[in-house]
Amino acid sequence: MVLRSVRDGDVVTLTLHRPKQRNALDDSLIAAMQEALEGAAESTARAVVLTGTGGAFCAGADLTEVFSERFTERLFRLMHTIDSIPLPVIAAINGPAIGAGTQLAIAADLRVVMPEAYFQIPAARIGITVDRWTVHRLCAMVGPSRARGMLLGIQQLPASDALACGFANQLGTLADAQRWAQEIAALAPLSLQHLKLTLNDDGTRVPDSPEQWDGLLRAWRSADAQEAQQARAERRQPRFTGR
Repeated sequence: MVLRSVRDGDVVTLTLHRPKQRNALDDSLIAAMQEALEGAAESTARAVVLTGTGGAFCAGADLTEVFSERFTERLFRLMHTIDSIPLPVIAAINGPAIGAGTQLAIAADLRVVMPEAYFQIPAARIGITVDRWTVHRLCAMVGPSRARGMLLGIQQLPASDALACGFANQLGTLADAQRWAQEIAALAPLSLQHLKLTLNDDGTRVPDSPEQWDGLLRAWRSADAQEAQQARAERRQPRFTGR
């Protein structure tokens, strides 16, 4: 079981459960999350908490699958599902949120972060990139300068800085996130649905332009992306050529 789902009253907690892979997203986990989120939206649930097993929230996309176009499309669809379902989604960040882990966090409506957690998007280190939605939502949430540092400079955003810039709503544990979710679940659902719709109407839902999407796919299909995968297997630094 790659995803654990537990319901307590009106709150559904979804726990990524690939501990040996530090909860990295593969096709099976993405499919399970997609189904669980759609199921929660169609049920009588009032809030969702998203967290990870063990010491990591999510170590990103599983690099054994990440370079397929189908995987890319399913990953981005999952992020937009979190963003658009008519339920508040609270990410309980229990450890490092790397790559797709940071994308899950920015897709969520609220973030409760453990003090030892951090965020990072090292896409350029492995020869790939992220979509327009990710770039613009990250800029809106952490600020343009910090987002540039994370995307172009592969800088980490520690929990303390995430709290200081407003990206983290509060420091705390999974239990803290679940208590907050129960409080939110008691609020008027139609009010919350409207507020979520309005808050997420921030310009990030505009689709990538054809040029942007083509650029993304060029990176994911590139010889540099293959070189990064080979270098990782051989435990050496990749040698990028821009092809």
